[in-house]
Amino acid sequence: MQKEANRYTGKLNCKAQRKYSQVDSLKGRWQQWADQHIQSQKLNPFSEEFDYQLAMSTRLRKGDEGYGRPKEGTKTAERAKRAEEHIYREIMDMCFIIRTMARHRRDGKIQVTFGDLFDRYVRISDKVVGILMRARKHGLVDFEGEMLWQGQHDHVLITLLE
Repeated sequence: MQKEANRYTGKLNCKAQRKYSQVDSLKGRWQQWADQHIQSQKLNPFSEEFDYQLAMSTRLRKGDEGYGRPKEGTKTAERAKRAEEHIYREIMDMCFIIRTMARHRRDGKIQVTFGDLFDRYVRISDKVVGILMRARKHGLVDFEGEMLWQGQHDHVLITLLE
């Protein structure tokens, strides 16, 4: 009877070890990390294991999804998201300032000269021209020329489009 009980508990222990073993789990995770590290070293141009053919075949090309953007879940992606939100808030602040100080045209559009906007907004932020260019890229404002310079372009009209 004792012999049968030992054999029965022995079978249970074997099944339990096959289902879950901490050592096997740890070993599997370590092997997975090692494989990922080897792959990343093959793609790292500063590594001795760098594989040019593999790197060229896996790299993103212009127009591919994710091109020019950091990998999702990385700290770089998190910083980029925070920076994007900050810039958007500054653009919205500038549009609000333009609304509060601008002249209304007959067609309903709101305009302000660059000189007036610069004098008012420079107290809020020193990135007046950069924010204006970003706002134009997003279709919120329009003005003539590529770049605006204080003093030289004070007469240029900035039109709020939203």
